Amino acid sequence: MAGVLEPGMLVRHPSQPDWGLGQVQSAIGHRVTVNFEHAGKVVIDLRQVDLRPDFSH
Repeated sequence: MAGVLEPGMLVRHPSQPDWGLGQVQSAIGHRVTVNFEHAGKVVIDLRQVDLRPDFSH
């Protein structure tokens, strides 16, 4: 997934649906910074979490 995510993409965290929609701020290696609607800015290790792109918006 790391190679597919780029700044501006909309994603969801599969185990944290209450965080809402997130927008990728940066993607460097296996670390992605995402700004979520209800959780704010979160750094995600893609080796631990498989973020799901959201193409519905």
